[in-house]
Amino acid sequence: MGLLTIGAFARVSRLSAKALRRYDDMGLLRPARVDPFTGYRYYDEAQSERARLVAWLRRIGMPLARIKEVCDLAESDASAAAREIRAHWARVEAETSARRDLADFLVNQLSGKDTDTMSQLTTPLAIRYAARSDRGLVRDSNQDVAYAGSRLLAVADGFGADGGRAGSAAVDALKPLETEAAEALGDAAPPRAGDLLNALEDAVRRADAAVHGLGDSGTTLTAMLWTGSRLALVHIGDTRAYLLRDGTFFQITHDHTVVQSMIDEGTLDAEEAASHPQRAILLRALDGSEGPARPDLRLHEAKRGDRYLLCSDGLFAAVPHAGIRRTVEAAPDPDAAVAALIALAHDAGAPDNVACVVADVVPA
Repeated sequence: MGLLTIGAFARVSRLSAKALRRYDDMGLLRPARVDPFTGYRYYDEAQSERARLVAWLRRIGMPLARIKEVCDLAESDASAAAREIRAHWARVEAETSARRDLADFLVNQLSGKDTDTMSQLTTPLAIRYAARSDRGLVRDSNQDVAYAGSRLLAVADGFGADGGRAGSAAVDALKPLETEAAEALGDAAPPRAGDLLNALEDAVRRADAAVHGLGDSGTTLTAMLWTGSRLALVHIGDTRAYLLRDGTFFQITHDHTVVQSMIDEGTLDAEEAASHPQRAILLRALDGSEGPARPDLRLHEAKRGDRYLLCSDGLFAAVPHAGIRRTVEAAPDPDAAVAALIALAHDAGAPDNVACVVADVVPA
């Protein structure tokens, strides 16, 4: 049988002509022949088996770069290719579990089904905390900042020549909030949500101003202000906050990065994002630029038994989500959790600075 045109091969393989052209450009599925004058692509019918495998792997959400590796492997070692598919699906299930946990948390928060909320209105709560920043095994200096106090938890990841100063300046700008929160809690009436968030927003403006003048340097920032029963969250950049609650562990911040915006748009998946060349490019940060800083601000109702983790990308970019979760769940206290998380990053090569803050919500 002669070669098939791209249209005919598309029908045989159940792939669109547009997809075939894309896979050709990527080296994933090359045509058997390309006409040197017209540029028309022609395929051998024997290529349909690889094409169908590509289509099936796309249906289970495997990134294209990984699909090429699996298809190449399938031609020489089918068992090894099967193991790669099994490993991919295990990662998908872990990510789905994390998203399910977050969805359950949001449903309960928004529908008022948190059964412990009323009882905790009369139960004084406090936080037990630990913080640590580590240079890692590759970088010459440490530009990550981790801070934990009785009212404030904060992680900053500086960048640029003066990134360390930028991160420290941002966290220092938030520290007066500890005194203000303590004074507010001494009043008869609890601080109002709007007042708390306004205070955080003002502090972020001070932090952004403190970074101004450091040239091309800047910092990300994720911080939480403890108010006795709630945590007010401020977040900008790609440092993160996670929550372990009732056996579920999930991210409660949203990365302000180019790759996260592509994931949100559906043009990239999480596994592709991990190796994307633009994964470190920030859309928002504290860099003293002309425009105002645009942090995310919101309140979280605290529950007895909650465990919060704030960290820089030196942890989550090196250590898989499942490993972070197991460590946060297993550690007996915040000090042990922080030490174990830093050790995990070192075991993974610690290519970047690492900052971790862990805080438990406990009876006062």
